[in-house]
Amino acid sequence: MECELRIGQGFDVHRIVPGRRLMLGGVEIPWDRGGLLGHSDADVLLHAVMDAILGALALGDIGHWFPPGDPACKDADSARLLQTILTDPRTHGWEVVNLDVTLLAEQPKIAPHAEAIRARLAALLKVPVARVSLKATTTEGLGFTGRGEGMAAQAVVLLQHRPAGTTG
Repeated sequence: MECELRIGQGFDVHRIVPGRRLMLGGVEIPWDRGGLLGHSDADVLLHAVMDAILGALALGDIGHWFPPGDPACKDADSARLLQTILTDPRTHGWEVVNLDVTLLAEQPKIAPHAEAIRARLAALLKVPVARVSLKATTTEGLGFTGRGEGMAAQAVVLLQHRPAGTTG
């Protein structure tokens, strides 16, 4: 019996505000402008990844799993939220084949942090770093990202599920 494959895509946006730490892909990025506004730590990369995984499995979105008004999610670590999804019985047996994420932001420059972010994403998803792609792009000064008002992220994930007793 062959394994089942599913593809999911996720998208997230958060406003930049002073006085918050900037979390991207589970890594704190030093930045003098602040961080992203959200009920949790507002890690726009991890939020896009979670929505991609949930989308592939037709399990809703992160707002359904972790409602913005839920006090338990206030300032929550998005890496912990991701682990909640990955250990839920409904996701049992599914594993990430590969992940491709894109950050849309004018600043800060991500290149100095890219390998740390890829390594953290790989560790959270329990896959080799070679299966995690991270790209960053600007919007050439256009829109809310171009004006430096916020950041956005897109993620695409391929999941596989093998029936019990099969090997890869």
